[in-house]
Amino acid sequence: MTHCGRRGTGDDGGHAPRKLKFFDPVRGWAGSFGMTFKAYLVEDSALIRENLVGFLHDVANADVVACASSEEEAVRWLRQHRDDWDLTIVDLFLERGNGLGVIKACRNRKAKQKVVVLSNYATADMRQRSEQLGADAFFDKSAELDQLVAYCETLRHARD
Repeated sequence: MTHCGRRGTGDDGGHAPRKLKFFDPVRGWAGSFGMTFKAYLVEDSALIRENLVGFLHDVANADVVACASSEEEAVRWLRQHRDDWDLTIVDLFLERGNGLGVIKACRNRKAKQKVVVLSNYATADMRQRSEQLGADAFFDKSAELDQLVAYCETLRHARD
């Protein structure tokens, strides 16, 4: 399995996600309990993977439960862990294969499970192809991270 690059503190060797706790007057103590959701990350770049794991945890309050860097690895994990994720985030260009095959593999997911594409190749054609294959949303990796965070917020509130 691809290493997700989780960061942390303590005796875990830096592999547990760090928990940021802050008080929100509406939601209470964010990051401490009950308000996270499980994300599966499909990204071939180790550096981007590591940064996204931390970013998703710290900013979007998502726990990345696993990662893959190839289409085959991602599809295998998804088949073995059908109920272990709420959101799958897929890059289009992978070490082997591509993200379109991963999107196809998610077609029979539960209605509450969402699949989004996060790619630098955000052309109108790729957005349309991703949607046709079953992606719920598409975000440009270099320009739309704030929209990804807003999407994650929407998912988290839908689960409350």
